[in-house]
Formats: sequence, structure tokens, C-alpha cells
Amino acid sequence: MLALSRKKGEALIINNNVEITVLEIKGEQVKIGITAPKEVPVYRKELYVQIQESNKEAMSTDALEGLKNLFG
Repeated sequence: MLALSRKKGEALIINNNVEITVLEIKGEQVKIGITAPKEVPVYRKELYVQIQESNKEAMSTDALEGLKNLFG
């Protein structure tokens, strides 16, 4: 993991096309802005984990059996 210090208004660039800017700092909370191409998905980590778990559940053997029966 790369750890960087940034002040309000400062930014960093990822992969030449994603910019992350520190917008505001209040106590322990930091507000960031993300500028990225539309094709680059950006998720909060807790939502990303939930999506991954849902995808795994959807690909369970029960779901695959249901598809086999549907298209049987």
C-alpha cells in the first residue's frame, strides 16, 4: 500500500486518467472528489464487497441448475 499525505485542494493521479482531490477535512472525516472516465467504475469499498458477495451467490450451483432447467 502506498500512503501519501495531501492537504485540502491537493490531488493525486492514478493511471493517467483518474484524479483524486482532497476537498475538505473535518476532524476524522475527509471528503474526496474523484474524476474518472465513465468506463471506470468507482465504488465505496463496503458496497463493492456487497456486490461481489451477491455475484458469488448468483453464480452458486443452485443458480446454475436453475438456468440449466430453464434452457434445458
